[in-house]
Amino acid sequence: MSGDKPAGMWLVGCGNMAGAMLRRWIETEALALETILVVNRQDRDLPPGVRQGRAFPTDAAPPPYLLIGVKPQQLDAIPVLPAFSGTTLISILAGVDTATLQRRFPSYAIVRAMPNLPVALGKGVIALHGVRSAEIDALMQPLGLAEWIEDEALFDAVTALAGSGPGFVYRFIDALADAGAALGLPADQAQRLAVATVEGAGLLASQASEPPTLLADRVASPGGSTREGLNVLDHGGALKTLLRETLAAATRRNAQMAADARR
Repeated sequence: MSGDKPAGMWLVGCGNMAGAMLRRWIETEALALETILVVNRQDRDLPPGVRQGRAFPTDAAPPPYLLIGVKPQQLDAIPVLPAFSGTTLISILAGVDTATLQRRFPSYAIVRAMPNLPVALGKGVIALHGVRSAEIDALMQPLGLAEWIEDEALFDAVTALAGSGPGFVYRFIDALADAGAALGLPADQAQRLAVATVEGAGLLASQASEPPTLLADRVASPGGSTREGLNVLDHGGALKTLLRETLAAATRRNAQMAADARR
């Protein structure tokens, strides 16, 4: 994608994540609507004007991009793809490495991508590995922060941090709201306060020049209530230990899915 005209894309599957990416690309006119084609086992609720079917046409010009958006365990069920030599295949299959993809789809340039759901708002994180190009960088720009990971061995860790991260943050929001309700706040009000607090704190952290640890110290006056609460989170490295174990568990699962895909 050169920036002077929208790109074209075919998709295999269009679940929650691929659908979020597709809608954002359409909203920002990064993709030309008339060039989008989704192949699904059954019709899905897609943006108006998006064509969908059961197989790709054999007589159509190849698109610049073909995105695989099915679940990792459905890799073997992917229909036969046209052997396009000028198309970049973008895979968002968690745990499926580029070597596995290249063996299965040898005619394509391969880019492995791991987005998270805030791509729907243009505030996502997209980890990338594979054949880098200015066109791929431009395609990902409307989705949020795109980071190329040079060492694919680290991709499972990035997936655990950024790909699964929103799920962990949602759990934190729920726990923060629950703690507020335990102090007597109405549950719905505690949830609104927790969501807005995390949203504002996240925006401030994204715009600050200082790291989050210093931002926390700014909020926590010596001997104050915030410092007293931080003492609980910091005691014995409790919060860091919990999150390290959380990400380690997600990373192990990613590695297992990769092993399953290679069989």
